[in-house]
Order: sequence, then C-alpha cells, then structure tokens
Amino acid sequence: MQIRNQLLAIFDVEGVLYDAEYLPILAEKLNKEDEIWEITKQGIQGVINWEDGLRTRVAALKGLDYTTCKEIADTLPIMTGAKEACRILKAAGWKLMAISGGFTIMTDRLQKELDLDYIFANELIFKNGKLDDVTLHVDSDKSKSAKIKIAEWNEKKENIICVVDGANDIKLFDISGLGIAYRAQDVVKDLATATLEEKDLSKILDIINKHYHLTLETTTTA
Repeated sequence: MQIRNQLLAIFDVEGVLYDAEYLPILAEKLNKEDEIWEITKQGIQGVINWEDGLRTRVAALKGLDYTTCKEIADTLPIMTGAKEACRILKAAGWKLMAISGGFTIMTDRLQKELDLDYIFANELIFKNGKLDDVTLHVDSDKSKSAKIKIAEWNEKKENIICVVDGANDIKLFDISGLGIAYRAQDVVKDLATATLEEKDLSKILDIINKHYHLTLETTTTA
C-alpha cells in the first residue's frame, strides 16, 4: 500500500529491539552484576545523571576481553515481534531509526538483521584487546541525536512515532506524533500517547494502524 508522505519509526534498543540489557550481562563475567544492575536501574529511572552512570558502569568493567564483549553482543536476543514489525514497516515505505544509550558493538548487527536505516549509539573503546573506556555519542536527551536525521530526511513531527521504555527516552516524545510506551516504567506510560504491555513488538502495528488510519499487515497469533 502507498502511505502519504514519509513516515519514520524511532526505536530504543535495550528492552525494545533487544530483549536484554547488555552491560548487566557483561557484568556477570566479573561477578559485578548486582553493582552494574543497580547503576543501570538508577540511570534508567532518572535517579542519577545518566551520562555519569554510563561511564561508571563501563569503568567497573574495564579490562574485559573484546572477544567476550563481542560474543555477548552477538547473542543478545532480539525482542519477540521486532523482526516482523520492522519488516512490515519497511515494506510499507517507512524509515526506521534506532537510538541506543548502549554501544555500536551490540547495535551494528541490528542494522543488518532489522534493515534499519540508521542507528545512533555510543562506542566502547578497547586497548590491546581489553575494554578501556567509552565515547559518548548519545546522551540522556536522545532527541538531540534523532533531530540530526529528522532534519536530513525532512520528516514532520506528525509522521514520526517512537517506541521506548525508559525515563531516559522520554524527550523523544517531544519530537513524535505518536509516542508508544513499550513494557515501560510508569513515568514513561504517563507521558505516552499509547502503551503496550504485551511482550510482542509487532503489536505496535495495531496502534499505528489506529492512530494513522492505516491498514498495515498485522500479525496473528497462532
């Protein structure tokens, strides 16, 4: 089917496109999972400065082998329904963007597997094959990253949807015509246009159809 104008879907990555949080899994290798998960939760919830929290978590994992980091990144489970949702949106002519507070080592495969047009993410720095530091390209205001491509692609706010789960994502709602809280924290649900609790990302298609009066293919439960 033909859709008016160019529509854009923006996705968070961990907890949305991936059914996992990367750093807590890495932390298990150093028996620091409790420490890392606590900092992760505080950052997601907005309790601590998100950027400082990220640097603190990476510093706690300094020295991990690149091979270990890459192997874990390559085995992160893709969220139920994510491939279906992206396939159907792409077939209908949508652009797809992901914005991650995570890292290129884990997001690069998503570009291929989900046929995403662009991904913003941070970068883990390795020295002599060991984790050493992080370079931040995405901060707690993910909308700053999104605006770069929105301007380049000449997208209009009413034609943009975002699908997020954490407090550090909510500024994306300001630049979106449809904000979907996916299995999200209460603060996110309160600000969203729509919420989805079912663990199946393809169910966003029903929300999109209703909002835009479209007839995108939707999945059926076997």
